Amino acid sequence: MLLVGVLAFGAYWVVRLQGNLTKSPLSAGNKTEGAVDESRGRMQILVLGSDSRDGANAQYGSADDSTGYGKSDVMMLLDIAEDNKHVSVISFPRDLLVDIPKCKDQTTGTEYPAREGVMINEAMSEAGIGCAVDTVNKLTGLEVDHFMMADFTAVKELSNTVGGVEVCISDAVYDPDSRLRLPAGTSTVQGEQALSFLRTRHAFADGGDLGRIKAQQGFLSSLARKLKADGTLSNPAKMLEIADVVTKNLTIDDGLASIPTLLTVGNRLKDIDVGKIAFVAVPTVPAVIDSNRLQMAEPAASQLFAAMRNNVDLTDPTAPNDSAEPSASAEPTPTESAPAYDKSLQPVRVANGSGVPARSQEIMQALIAGGFTQLDQLAARPVATTAVYFGPEFADVAADVAALLGIPATQVLPASGVQGVQVYLGSDFASGTPTQEPAVDLPEGIVNQTAGDTVCQQANPALITR
Repeated sequence: MLLVGVLAFGAYWVVRLQGNLTKSPLSAGNKTEGAVDESRGRMQILVLGSDSRDGANAQYGSADDSTGYGKSDVMMLLDIAEDNKHVSVISFPRDLLVDIPKCKDQTTGTEYPAREGVMINEAMSEAGIGCAVDTVNKLTGLEVDHFMMADFTAVKELSNTVGGVEVCISDAVYDPDSRLRLPAGTSTVQGEQALSFLRTRHAFADGGDLGRIKAQQGFLSSLARKLKADGTLSNPAKMLEIADVVTKNLTIDDGLASIPTLLTVGNRLKDIDVGKIAFVAVPTVPAVIDSNRLQMAEPAASQLFAAMRNNVDLTDPTAPNDSAEPSASAEPTPTESAPAYDKSLQPVRVANGSGVPARSQEIMQALIAGGFTQLDQLAARPVATTAVYFGPEFADVAADVAALLGIPATQVLPASGVQGVQVYLGSDFASGTPTQEPAVDLPEGIVNQTAGDTVCQQANPALITR
């Protein structure tokens, strides 16, 4: 009788939780990775926060405030290492201008053309969540395995279920747009106040998106510490309660849409040291075409994505890494069947960060001798490691340029902001050929914080109250 009771209880919860789930295709018609081993394989999950005003979310605005499938108010890439020893959480600012690939709505069959210089939060508005996944794949050179999208209600109910989350701010602040009101110092937020903390665009730093990202990362860090300290991830009863709340307000891809799979992912996270959960924001600068928008800062963004493709522990880039599996896009190699191209017509720029002024001319002479004559050069800040960056459709040209100069294929990287090919010279290429096994070259201070850090957010001076 006891066994029957246990089985019935388990069956009830599986059916209940499974019935809560809403599913959507992983891709919008572009290439996606094959099945991943959720229990042991390296896994990348795109986490999205929808601004949809449907149903219970109508109180936050009218339908006009969110078009089509809605936009992504939050976009984070959760990267779980194969050995479960480190996790990276990469935030993409909603104002980041990117190129969105051609996408097909898998429900209606409607195809949407590729777009250039569009805010990343618009990627899913026409063709659905799969188009956001395809956009991140194109931008990073990675292949996302799964996605999870939550709405406003999910944030409120989860924060209530865990008993609130501690946050900290430097000064008392009030944001009339999000209705966030907090005193200086540490507060516990839940429900509407937790949602306001995550949604506010103006309360932190200079009132921009990067300040909001740091606040969101601080909130998630605090939540991770709380779940760890309370033993929630090891408590089946509490996990069922949280799962019931979350799954009611969650949209996930077909491959993740089973309760055993979700529990497997949760089980992997429970033993990870909070000090090994790195929160990072994609390096950006004000966009050239619109100073109110952002574009990726190069070479810093490409260095970050290259490190991720190689499964580097961002909290300790020098740590041994035996499970690096660079994607095909990170190591383009020409094939014998590839159509020939005219080298003299291919645009190649030389950016000299080697510290040796004359090095640009030496490299340009080598390129001319190799048949590349459409050359240009530009000033560049010093970097340690040489790289060859390439724009869309120039992977084969970049591979040939790298081979001509003796630059390893692992240092040939896609970069959305590059037109043609750019050879970025580092100090390792001040003479001769570059080091074949370069040290990991990551931008200084790339990690905003780890989940083990308690960080107090800087209030926006314009909204400080007395």
